[in-house]
Amino acid sequence: MPVLTYLLVSLAAYLLGSIPSGYILVRLFLKEDIRAVGSGNIGATNVIRSGSKGLGALTFLLDACKGYVAVVLASRIASAPALTPVNHQNAAALAALFAILGHVYTVWLRFKGGKGVATALGVFLALAPWAALAALVVFILTVVIKRYVSLGSILAAVAFPFFALLLPQSPPHVPRTPLLIAVIVIVPVIVIAKHHQNIRRLLRGTENRFGKSAKKSAGEPEGKPGTAAV
Repeated sequence: MPVLTYLLVSLAAYLLGSIPSGYILVRLFLKEDIRAVGSGNIGATNVIRSGSKGLGALTFLLDACKGYVAVVLASRIASAPALTPVNHQNAAALAALFAILGHVYTVWLRFKGGKGVATALGVFLALAPWAALAALVVFILTVVIKRYVSLGSILAAVAFPFFALLLPQSPPHVPRTPLLIAVIVIVPVIVIAKHHQNIRRLLRGTENRFGKSAKKSAGEPEGKPGTAAV
């Protein structure tokens, strides 16, 4: 049954996405709980705030890789001989969505995770590589110029759907399915929604700039300055 194939795709992508890379790395190498550091989030930016740029970079890479692998794995499952074949674009779209949901609501940490930026980059490098790279340029330029990771993440998420529609797609000349188009819009919306506290701080002028050291207990009010966790 096609439903079974889609369920397996969704479950595999969710479990991959839910691997809390930042939490695991900080536990292993720093013997700390990343949720008690900085903003309390498990993403790469907060791992950097824990005092290790190397672990932060590795967290970003692993979070992006799990998103990419989830989409690639979906294509394999979609054509597995033991299962009912399904549309590859729809399978990839579901994998992208559930990988993000796994990262944002990880089952291993009581459904509290990161904000999905790195994982979104990974899934979109698999789904729409040129658009993903263009959005990454927007992110990098914003962080370099404004020094706000959260603003870079938000602007990249806003720009991505437009890039996906305007830039060449892979493979070319294959119309995107309605589900894939929907996911191209829905995932950036999820990323932006997860930055709602950062948006409030940006509007108030209290958001931390990247590179500024600011540790606080995860139990402190969210209204205090903080950076985005990806």
